[in-house]
Amino acid sequence: MRKIFFLAIVGSLLFTIGCSPKNSTQKPNVILIFIDDMGWSDLSCFGNTDAQTPNIDKLATQGICFEQFYVNAPICSPSRVAISTGTYPQRWNITSYLEFSQRNKERGMANWLSTSAPMLARDLHDAGYTTGHFGKWHMGGQRDVTDAPPISDYGFDQSLTNFEGMGAKLLPLTKDESGKVGRIWEGAEKLGQPFTWMQRSEITTGFIDSAIQFIGKAEKAQQPFYVNIWPDDVHSPYWPPYEEYGLAKEAGKRGLYLAVLEAMDQQFGKLFEYIQNNENLRNNTLILFCSDNGPEKGAGRAGNLKGYKAHLYEGGIRSSLIAWGPGFMQEKVQGTRNKESVFSAIDIRPSLLEFTGTGKPENSLCDGENLVETLLGESAASRQAPIFYSRPPDRKNFYGFDSLPDLAVREGDWKLLCDYDGSRPELYNIVSDPGENNNLAPDYPEKVSELAEKVTSWYRSMPCSTAPTSD
Repeated sequence: MRKIFFLAIVGSLLFTIGCSPKNSTQKPNVILIFIDDMGWSDLSCFGNTDAQTPNIDKLATQGICFEQFYVNAPICSPSRVAISTGTYPQRWNITSYLEFSQRNKERGMANWLSTSAPMLARDLHDAGYTTGHFGKWHMGGQRDVTDAPPISDYGFDQSLTNFEGMGAKLLPLTKDESGKVGRIWEGAEKLGQPFTWMQRSEITTGFIDSAIQFIGKAEKAQQPFYVNIWPDDVHSPYWPPYEEYGLAKEAGKRGLYLAVLEAMDQQFGKLFEYIQNNENLRNNTLILFCSDNGPEKGAGRAGNLKGYKAHLYEGGIRSSLIAWGPGFMQEKVQGTRNKESVFSAIDIRPSLLEFTGTGKPENSLCDGENLVETLLGESAASRQAPIFYSRPPDRKNFYGFDSLPDLAVREGDWKLLCDYDGSRPELYNIVSDPGENNNLAPDYPEKVSELAEKVTSWYRSMPCSTAPTSD
């Protein structure tokens, strides 16, 4: 068994919480876990036979797995914007990962998410929740972008991040099989105080320890909480515990990745046990677990889905979602798989606002739909509106794919990929052909025309439509 050092946390249990938001005066708690660069089939409960993720699998056996859940971008920063705001990231000119300011400018991108954007955390904070962000941010404040707003400006009472955000942070050390120690991201401490250097293989524990402390304080204060736990894992560079580094390295990139994946699962076991062993928290907490985009080539995998991170094919945008909340789910749906409901990360904000009894603020921009009944297993409904995508402007050619499509749309059983002008269409029936192997565009010209008009019109309506269209 992999050895991870855990700091013991003792929480005070001072009150009793009811089991359902429908009959309880105590508002439900929410934890949103957003993994970094994990493939659709990387969890063993989603088919991985090369590594085991027993702690996350336990969530699945007590919750619901969703097989047709999508994020709203195939790359980090815009995907995080979408799930945070309930809006398409193109509205905020964040269409690829945020980098140095000059590089952002070259790609027609903002340097950070506007503080005027709607935020799930702010909505809940205004409704009486205490809110915390623990983990990667990457929506502003990285490299030479030192004037970005702090995370607290987006509705969070407390934050602890990595080098890609403004505020208190954990920064990664490395240790190889010989015991040699190094640093990743030298100079990152200038982007926020205080900072702590710690082993990269233990940083997920650092975020989880801080989240548990935050949850304990909220419980003591009898305050409902909303918590983001967004680890660096399982993004490269891959640094598993140094005791295992040498053996994993011998297995190549895939071996290192799998070692990091298993170490991450073990670290999350501490959080899950903390929630599950506390009756009050177990009965009144909803956990959502998914990844921000598809895997890096040669590391994670997406099963039979085509493509990787940065691609608009299924492998880049479909994410393995687990919803866990035994206090809110009927026993008959616990441990089930939902293979038919199609929805996306922008639907999380309106769904959680309904779930918490908060309601969407008046005149607040939102592209998502309320699908809380689907999340809780009370319905198999899908999102009614199409899901639209544009590729990262710096990813026309990537991971061995040349001249990638610029746009994509999923509506019902159909998915269309095309260029900005609607040319070079690829049409797939995703239900019968999830691997996107059989291009049906020549056989269904009317469907191609219909979907091409929808997605090109959508893209033209976005501020980002003036961004560069090539590498």
